[in-house]
Formats: sequence, C-alpha cells, structure tokens
Amino acid sequence: MRHLNAGKKLGRNTAHRRALLRNLVTSLVLEERIQTTVPKAKAIRPLAERMVTLGKRGSLHARRQAASYLLDAQAVAKLFDSIALRFGDRAGGYTRIVKTGFRHGDNAEMAYIEFLGSEAMQAAKRKQRSERLERKAVAQKKATEELGRKSEESE
Repeated sequence: MRHLNAGKKLGRNTAHRRALLRNLVTSLVLEERIQTTVPKAKAIRPLAERMVTLGKRGSLHARRQAASYLLDAQAVAKLFDSIALRFGDRAGGYTRIVKTGFRHGDNAEMAYIEFLGSEAMQAAKRKQRSERLERKAVAQKKATEELGRKSEESE
C-alpha cells in the first residue's frame, strides 16, 4: 500500500528526480510554457503552483525559499515581478496541461504545461521567430545572388 507516499518516482532515484523537477520548474518559470511527458507535467504542477504562491506572498522569506528551489536568479526575479502579479487575485489553479499526442520513438504521451495567460508571450515569441527567419531567408537570397554574380564574372 502507498499510504502517505505522495508523488511519482518517474523511474529515477531521489537525487535525480529532485534535480529533474527543479530543472523543469525553473524552465517553466522562465519560458512560461514547456513540452514534456504527461507524468512529468503532472509531477511539476503542484511544485510550480507552490512557487507562484510564494511569489504572491512577496516577502523576503518567500523570495529566499523560491531561490533555494529554483536554479536561476532570473527565474526568481520573473516569478516575483511578473508571474505572481498576474495571479494576484486568483486562488490557485495557475497552470494548464494540454496533451499533444505521442512522441515518435518511444510513444510516450506528450503535453504542454503552461501558466494561464501566457498566450501573449507565446504570440510575441512566434512573431520574433518568424521575423528572424525572414531576415535569414533574405540574407541567404542575397548571398546566393552575389555568388551567382561572382561566378558569372569569373567565366
């Protein structure tokens, strides 16, 4: 019987599991949306929500508790400065898990875990990426045209 044994082991020993969960929660705070397997997403949900609760508290002690768990000072700053403010009047339920299908290779069930209200940030990231790809395509087109001109001149 599994009485009083909360949480899944995820097929890892204690130190590996703790490091994995800390890495995932830190990445979630920094990126606001990550793709992972469904069991990992379900495992980090309560930890991420606990971090948001610490951010909403806003005290120095809460900041130090979050800093002792998160692996990056930028993540702590973002948690307290932007994410916690977004959920100021909400009493829990800060994350969403969206199943996305199965991974090729091992058929593991994949999902996105994200903070609610991160859609604007994701749209901005998509726009930046498309602009970057457009600039790259224009640069490649110029380079090929220039290379064509040089080859014509040498002939």
